[in-house]
Parts: sequence; structure tokens; C-alpha cells
Amino acid sequence: MIEQEYILQMKNIKKKFSENTVLKNINIAIKPGEIHALLGENGAGKSTLLNILFGMSVIHATGGYKGKIFIDGKERQIKSPMEAIALGIGMVHQEFMLIPGFSITENIKLNREITKNNVISKVLGEGLKSLDFDIMNKQARKGLDTLGMNIEEWTKIAGLPVGYMQFVEIAREIDKKNVKLLVFDEPTAVLSENEADNLLTTMKKIADSGIAILFVTHRLEEVIKVSDNISILRDGELVGTKKKANTNITELAEMMVGRKITRLHKKEKVVKDRVILSIKNLEVMMPGEAVIGVNLDIRESEIFGIGGLGGQGKLGIANGVMGLYPGKGEIYLRGKRIPLNNPREVLKNKISFLSEDRRGIGLLLDTSLELNIAITAMQIQGKFLKKFGPFSQIDNKEIRNNCLRLIKELDIRCESPLQITRRLSGGNQQKACIARALTLNPDLLFISEPTRGIDVGAKKLVLETLVKLNKESEMTIVMTSSELAELRSVCDRIAIVHKGKIMGILKPEDSDVDYALMMSGEHPNALREKV
Repeated sequence: MIEQEYILQMKNIKKKFSENTVLKNINIAIKPGEIHALLGENGAGKSTLLNILFGMSVIHATGGYKGKIFIDGKERQIKSPMEAIALGIGMVHQEFMLIPGFSITENIKLNREITKNNVISKVLGEGLKSLDFDIMNKQARKGLDTLGMNIEEWTKIAGLPVGYMQFVEIAREIDKKNVKLLVFDEPTAVLSENEADNLLTTMKKIADSGIAILFVTHRLEEVIKVSDNISILRDGELVGTKKKANTNITELAEMMVGRKITRLHKKEKVVKDRVILSIKNLEVMMPGEAVIGVNLDIRESEIFGIGGLGGQGKLGIANGVMGLYPGKGEIYLRGKRIPLNNPREVLKNKISFLSEDRRGIGLLLDTSLELNIAITAMQIQGKFLKKFGPFSQIDNKEIRNNCLRLIKELDIRCESPLQITRRLSGGNQQKACIARALTLNPDLLFISEPTRGIDVGAKKLVLETLVKLNKESEMTIVMTSSELAELRSVCDRIAIVHKGKIMGILKPEDSDVDYALMMSGEHPNALREKV
């Protein structure tokens, strides 16, 4: 029996992509005015569940889903975002849905514009009415004031800090008159600590007005601060729903990470005692992933993992070393100091990097596979260029031969070296990124979120590729991932980051309890290495 006191019930939700089951009998119920947190590592199924709730086309274009959704006690088939909005569901997406050239007011009132008559419309009809910016600005101002945003409503989106953009997204949703349920997908990931605190306070105000909130986040301390109930997903299954009063950060972390670990490399592998990379007092100003005083020694020929919950700083380490975000501290490669804040110099010293943002930063999507693989080595090392005195010319034959070799070595599935990279699958795009890094012939490879956004089969192939590179070439790899099981399957040691600092370094076989305590910052031996 469906209880009408619930604003939302999702009953026995199942979803497959091809033969891969990503959601298995998920049940979630939310009452009006409740803040319900949804937790889980990357790949746990959170995004798929949200896409089902919001009627996203990716769900219905892949065979739909099984199970039932009830809004206010009535069963609904939500087949598009417009239907979800009409039912009172608002979503603040992880990726911004704003128009840069429009003002804040125009973005907040988009598709809900208020018009007024003018001289022309009175003669020629309703379609020529003018926008009533006086009323729209007042209504936008009300939403901005609710969020504590001290910014003029007529300001253009282009050039705003990312934190402001996030608040504009939220202001747009709370401006809607019929909203009953707000979904927040990682809303604090790009916010500073003060902005995040302001948002949590605002969420409580919104809930107090009777609007239900589904809060998706990796930050467990935020969950404990604002949530009433907490559901935890792991590998597509609901492992439990807890009342906040009956749980704690440690238990939640353990529920998120606990699973059987299968190691991908053999015990006989030998890690050398020599330190190849030494990081001292590293600070990185990366929004949402700030690093505060990290010290690490990476051993030659090991796969070193960096893990932790989202927004705690794990991504900032590699980005800071590579100079993609402002940093302070000292970096030494085999005893030689490498300058910070200078990506070209880092690359010249045979350190390569695969960004977590594969499509935004890692690839030239509308360029051929072979040029994607060659471009960085061409720019940094002068490879694939024929010299004619002061002049140079691209050596297309060598570019082609290099691409063909790497296609074979990495098993990149493509039509030809000339295939546009955008048309490759996610797993093969990731292999193209690896191929470009290998073309630099690096001594050390940083790779962040290597399996983000790719299917299960491709994930296994990417991880096996990293293990093969490490074993056969003795390449040192530093792998950052939100999926702890992946780190434990391939790494020799794993550093856990919490609030921008290293909490400790663990072995892959250490217990789930040790990992959960480290990730939550509660481990009694935090800030001490176990290996």
C-alpha cells in the first residue's frame, strides 16, 4: 500500500544498460519537508536513479526501467524532464544548465518569463508583448536573498565564480511555484567552505517550508548536519536506510565501501625502495578539492593510490603537481626539484597526467585519434616534426606509425587512426588519453578517475592496461579514484585524503573498517602510515 503522506516513493526500481544491471530493486520514500540524503561511491547507481526520477532521455532510449514511481500517492510514468517539472520535481544538476550570455534574472525565469503589453502588442497581438523585467527582477531578487547572495540580479552569468553559478541554479528551482521535491546533485562540490555552510542553512529553510529535498553528496559531515534520513547505494543495490539519529559518519562510510576485493596483479611484483617522487607541504587552491599541507613519498615502479570521499582534496594533489591549479610547496623527482605552477616544465621532466575531465580537458574531441595521441609530445618534446633549418614540418608518417602501434598495444577499438575522437566509446577515449601520455615516454604517470563514465567491461580493460604498463614497463603510476574497490584491486599502497590532508596510507588488504575510519577522519591512527 502506498502512503499518501509521502511526496515520493520509488518502489523496486531496476535498470539495465545492455546486459549490465546498474540498479537492483531500489526502494526510497521521502515525506514533505524531509531532507533525505543519497550516498554511494561513483558507479553505485546514484546518477541513474536520479535520471529515472527526472525522466531523462538516456533512460527511455535504453529500454526504460522496471518498478514504480509514486508522487503524492499517485503512480506516475515520468518520460521527460518537462513532465517531472510539471509534477513539482526540481533538480539542481551537478553540471550547470545556465546560459552564459543571459543575466541571472533571465536564467532564473527561463521558460517562465513574465510579459506585459506594449504599443505594438496592443495592435498586432499577444505574441509581441515585452518582457516585464521589473517584476522578473523582483522575483529573482527574492530567490537570491533566500540564498544570501549579495549580487545584482541583472549580472551576466559569464564570468561569475562557479559558486555563484551553483546558487543561481538553486535560485531558479526555488522560484518555481509548484515545486514539491528538490533534488540536489553534489551541490557543494564547487563551493567554498563558507558557501557550503550557507547552502546547508538554506536547505534547512527550504525543507522547513514543506519542500522535500533529495540530497546527493559524498561529504558525510554535511549529511550528518542536515539530513533526516540517509539511504546508501553500493554496486546498484540499496544496502540500507538510516535515520540520522541512529547512525554516524564511520558507519555510513563503512556501508559505502564494504565489498569483496579482487586483486588484478600478482604477489610476486617487486616495488623498489627508491623514492621517485617526493611531495612536501603541498597546498593546492582547487575549488571543491583544496589540498592543505600534503606530504607523500612515491616509490619507484609502484602503483600508488589516492582515495577519499568527494570534495575532500584527493583530486587536488595531481592537479596541483601538474600546475593546473595554483599551488605551494616542493616537488622532487629523483631528488631534482620540479617547479610548481608550470605544466610545461613538469611534462618536460617526464611526468604525464590523465585528467579526471576526459572530455573537457583530456581530448580534442573533434580531432583525429592519431593527432590526439601525438599532439602533446609534438608540443613538449618536438616529436613528429621534420626539421629543415629554422623550419619544421609535421611528420604524418611517424604520427600514423605511432598511432598504429598504440592501437595494437592498448587494444583501442576504432575504425582507423583518422577516426574523430568524439565518436569513440568512453573506454576507448580513455585509452586514447593513456596513449597520448605514453607517447611522452614518461617515468611517472598521474591518472585521475580512470574509469569515470565508462561501462563495466571497459573499466576492467582500462585497469588491466594500467597494471600491464606498471609490470612490463616498470612505470610508476599514481592513480586517484573515487572508487575504492578499484584502488584496492590494482594499487600497492593507498593514501586516504580527508579535508585536504593525508589521513593515512593503507594496504589494499586492510579491513573495510580501517578504510571507513580513515575516509571519515575518525581512525585512531590517522596521519600515520601502516605501510
